[in-house]
Amino acid sequence: MTTTSAGAPAAPADPGAPIDLGAPLSTADLRRAAEPVPLLVGPDVRGRVERAREFLRVVRADDDRPVYGVKTGFGALIGYAGRAEEADQCDNTLAHLGAGQGPDLPHDVVRAALLLRVWSLGQGFSGVSTEVVDTLAAMFATTFTPAVPRYGSVGASGDLIPLAYATQALRGRGSAHVDGERLPADEALRRAGLAPLALDGRDALALVNGTSLTTAATALALDSVRASHRAAQDLTCLLADVLGCDPGFLHPRLIGAYGHPGAIAVAGRMRGALDGVAPTGDRPLQEPYSIRCSPQLLGAAEDALRYADGVVAADLTSISDNPLFFPEDDVVAHGGNFFGQPAAFAADAIAMVTASVGNLVERQLDLLVDPARNTGLPPMLAAGPGQQHGLQGVQLATTAFIAEIRRNAVPASTQSLPTNLHNQDVVPFGTQAALRSYDLAELLRLLCGSLALGLRQAVHVGGRRPTAPRCAELLDLLADAIAPVDPDRPLDADVRLAAELVTTRWS
Repeated sequence: MTTTSAGAPAAPADPGAPIDLGAPLSTADLRRAAEPVPLLVGPDVRGRVERAREFLRVVRADDDRPVYGVKTGFGALIGYAGRAEEADQCDNTLAHLGAGQGPDLPHDVVRAALLLRVWSLGQGFSGVSTEVVDTLAAMFATTFTPAVPRYGSVGASGDLIPLAYATQALRGRGSAHVDGERLPADEALRRAGLAPLALDGRDALALVNGTSLTTAATALALDSVRASHRAAQDLTCLLADVLGCDPGFLHPRLIGAYGHPGAIAVAGRMRGALDGVAPTGDRPLQEPYSIRCSPQLLGAAEDALRYADGVVAADLTSISDNPLFFPEDDVVAHGGNFFGQPAAFAADAIAMVTASVGNLVERQLDLLVDPARNTGLPPMLAAGPGQQHGLQGVQLATTAFIAEIRRNAVPASTQSLPTNLHNQDVVPFGTQAALRSYDLAELLRLLCGSLALGLRQAVHVGGRRPTAPRCAELLDLLADAIAPVDPDRPLDADVRLAAELVTTRWS
């Protein structure tokens, strides 16, 4: 979900419009790529790609100009000559990278990664053939999705192993998914109406030598956490209203004195949600921190997410490859634009935000189900305590969710290990950071859904109807879709539905 300041969602893109490879990508484009979508390869894109390809032909013919991956081996074996035949050099690039393990990555992550890859290649700095761009563009009009194992990338020299699996699938090797079915890749291509992709060595290297998977997972994680962060603000306001809290903890003079931009923005939004609230006067002078300090905590999260917003925005317009070709300057530049350190830091920041916001939401649910702190509502919000158990199972599950988030919130970007005969002597581990943040974002959604379900139940068992119109609107949204827990029933599907309602209501 593309956002503006304070986490407000931007206007959505036209869902029927093609994604133009000549224009900057957005997170909304990455989300759209999960389903079949047309890609536009305009004349400007085609012209840039062809100019760089012609320049590659010139430098390839010059024996005095070394070009990594065209005339050489790969990685630590750069000092050795590569294979003489172009088709063989393609295999030389890809075969040894078939070393990934683990379950297949989610389809939305794989397709978002390939959208980023084809966008980067389409900017005309990689020297690939137009057939590469055209074939990838054709893939996006179908449900074809390469089967890519989760484990194997260190987020440097590109996401080599995952992208190699994706590239091999496009060649008809390995496995892929079509219409949700996992098939041998050659059969999947036939079903999708696609021809196998023919590559030379430069094409193959360009397809794998970028951190597109890291960027895709980071962007999708940020999008999800942004939605949950906004939901946490709304649910905090609904909690305060249902309990009858005084909104003084959001006073503009108080928050202005605090001085942090995120807190000022978040508190302003929360004051809008609580506009018209009528405190009961029955609550303590000072609420527990999970209510009283919520604008400070959620505001700090906003500041951190703004940092991640900037990193993702830069990554979405970044050329991630090596080497890069600049025909107008007669330059072949060898370097490290495949090094995913920015996304690694951003993904770690997203994980820390997820842990802190998730902890806040879990503590708020704990407060809501506790009769000692919830202004006299029944324990566990049970309609008949003892005969019924209300939110007891849900509250237990949230404890497991937050424990899992905490256990996985250790920064990955600090865990550098040398590899590849010390050619890659420092690595960012951005892929680990990004995929971990993508997973944790879903747990945060479920925590928000659990609190939302609790608030819907609280009003059923004696909590007051919200007095602020926007809080009442949110409660009605939940109550219209979810029946009260009376009698007990399995609540797993209700938690997922509540999560969907509160995280997509502004999309």
